[in-house]
Amino acid sequence: MTWGGLLTVAASGAAVVGFAGTASAAAVDLGLDNKGAKRVQRRLLTMYGYTGRTDGALGPNSWKATQRFLATWPGQPAPYKGAIDGGMGPATIVSLQAYLKNFRGYTGALDGRAGTGTRAAFWRFA
Repeated sequence: MTWGGLLTVAASGAAVVGFAGTASAAAVDLGLDNKGAKRVQRRLLTMYGYTGRTDGALGPNSWKATQRFLATWPGQPAPYKGAIDGGMGPATIVSLQAYLKNFRGYTGALDGRAGTGTRAAFWRFA
């Protein structure tokens, strides 16, 4: 799929937001396969206002719903405070890492980088 602004994961594991043409699902979906991304979308659909198709590709609408989840979920240890814009910048990743650390076995730093530990914990979330 082609998106205007995409999250890509550099070789270092750092999340890089930029404009690109077609990206692999692994780059956009933090390592989730299609089935895992669909599970995340279904969860977001029922509780956090996801308005897109359940197609297994986490695009801007999926990430907007994720940001709403990270901002409003009552148990969120580090609520997301940025704009609900669907971008996967460091603030979104830090909040996701805090959630994953408390509830999905993430053991890394809250550094805003979508490295292998973040992706593995996001897989467990899915």
